[in-house]
Amino acid sequence: MTFRIGVISDTHGLLRPEAVRCLAGVDHIIHGGDIGRPEIIAALRGIAPVTAIRGNVDTGGWAVEYAEAELVRLAGRAIYVLHDLKTLQINPVQGIDLIVSGHSHVPRMETVDGVLYLNPGSAGPRRFKLPVTLATIEITRDSMQPSMWSLVGG
Repeated sequence: MTFRIGVISDTHGLLRPEAVRCLAGVDHIIHGGDIGRPEIIAALRGIAPVTAIRGNVDTGGWAVEYAEAELVRLAGRAIYVLHDLKTLQINPVQGIDLIVSGHSHVPRMETVDGVLYLNPGSAGPRRFKLPVTLATIEITRDSMQPSMWSLVGG
């Protein structure tokens, strides 16, 4: 059985229709912060259950319900979610399978010491010439397979 997680970050108040289409059918969504508006999470919850954390632009009263970091267990995997990877204060090698971050707007998938580091990039307004992306992860009993998805051309 496969469990699919959609990973999105840095929406900055914009949930693109392409993102909604790409996330359709996932079992859970993780938002890595810089949500921008509470309506973003409400719309994502219409697709699947959501784990979201607060980013540096999430400063309104609505954002206080979101932690700065969160540990969630999905499909038997321990997933640590924080906005800025530079603020990581735990040793992920001890029991963490996946670190999800955002902030940089730069997509990244890298395994270090058995831990998958995933930054889905930015799914909101384009910043500079960086791509507009999100990620999905297919988890089975034996593997975690991440994929990066481009939401807009060029």
